Amino acid sequence: MNKGYDKANSFVDIRKRIADPALIRDRILNVLKPLDLESKSDHRSAILRRVQNDLSAEVTGDDTPRFQLKNHVLEEIHRLDDADLPRYLFYRYRYDLFPVLHELDAYPPCVQIEPSSICNYRCVFCYQTDKALSDKRNGHMGTMPLDLFRKIVDELEGEVEAVTMASRGEPLIARDMHEMLAYLRGKFLGLKINTNAWFLDEKMAHSILQAGVNTLVFSADAAQEPLYSQLRVNGKLDRVLKNIEQFQRIRERDYPGSRMITRVSGVSIDEKQNLDEMESFWGGLVDQVAFVNYIPWVNSYEAPLTGIESPCSDLWRRMFVWCDGRVNPCDVDYLSTLSPGGVTDSSVSAAWTGEGYQDLRKKHLAESRGEIEPCRRCSMV
Repeated sequence: MNKGYDKANSFVDIRKRIADPALIRDRILNVLKPLDLESKSDHRSAILRRVQNDLSAEVTGDDTPRFQLKNHVLEEIHRLDDADLPRYLFYRYRYDLFPVLHELDAYPPCVQIEPSSICNYRCVFCYQTDKALSDKRNGHMGTMPLDLFRKIVDELEGEVEAVTMASRGEPLIARDMHEMLAYLRGKFLGLKINTNAWFLDEKMAHSILQAGVNTLVFSADAAQEPLYSQLRVNGKLDRVLKNIEQFQRIRERDYPGSRMITRVSGVSIDEKQNLDEMESFWGGLVDQVAFVNYIPWVNSYEAPLTGIESPCSDLWRRMFVWCDGRVNPCDVDYLSTLSPGGVTDSSVSAAWTGEGYQDLRKKHLAESRGEIEPCRRCSMV
C-alpha cells in the first residue's frame, strides 16, 4: 500500500543555522507565563495554553500529537521579537497540529496567494509542462489584479500570519508585484516568497526587503550546468547566480537589520544532485540550503490510482487563492476541478468553512478519497 507523501515533513535534508532548542523553549514559556492564559476563554488564549502545556510536558514516548519545535521553526522564532511570539505561536500550532487533529477554525493557518500563474520555466517536475494549464487559450494563465490582491490581504491581516506568495507560476512575473509587496509591508509574521530568481533585479530586491518578507526561497536544484538547465528548462544558472549574489550584496549593504531567512531549495530528483555541492556553491549567499522530496510527477488527472485512504492534511492546513480569485484546496489539482468558489464576491473565511470545503473534508475523513478526482491519483497525505 502506498503510504503517501507527507507534505508536513518534505525536507530530505536542510543545512542551516539552528537556534538552541532549550533556549527557545524557555524563552517561549517565559513570554507566555505573564499572559495568565488560564483565566482567559477566547480562542487565541486556548491555543496558546495548548502550546504552553505541550512545551511544558514531560516527554513520555506515547503517540499523543504535541506541538514540537522543528529546526526551521526554531530559526524563525529566533528572529522574532518577544512581543510577536504569541501571534506566531497561534499560527504555528494550528499549522502543525490542526492537520493531525483535523481541527478547524474560521481561517486557514496558511494562505498561498498566486500573484501569477504564468512561469518562464518548464521544469521537468512541474505541471507547467502540461499545456492544459500553460496554454493561454485554456484560460488558466494570468496575473492577479491589484484591487483583488488588496481585498484578500485586508481580510487576512490580523487573522492569518502565514501568507506565501507563490503557487502555480513565478510570482515575480506579476505586473503589480512591486505594489503588492509594498501593500504587504508589516502585516504578516510568516510572509514567504518562492521564486526561481530569474526576475530578481535590483528594484525587485529592494521591494522584497522593504516588505519585510520573512522567508525568501530561491528554487534551484543544482550547483552546476548543464544539470541546472536540464531540470529547470529555460533557465540559466549564471543569470540566477548573479541575481542572488546581487540580492545578498543589497541585503548586507542596505538592510543590515533584516531578519529574513533566505534559502536555496531544490527538488531531489537526480542522482547527480549532491547536497554537499549545493551547500558549497550556494551556502555563502543564503542562510539555508535544502532538498525536498520529489513526488514522481505525471499529469494529475491521468496518474495511476494510489489506493491511499488517509485524508490530505492540506484540507486543514492551507488554502490556495489563484490569480483570478478562485480558491482551491491544493495545487495538485492545478486545473481547479475541486474549487468550491472564489473570493471576488465572497471571502477566504466563507470559502474555508463553506459547504464545498466541508464536503471534501468529510469524504477524506470517511476514507472515500478514492471517489474524488484527482484526490484518488494523489500521494499527498
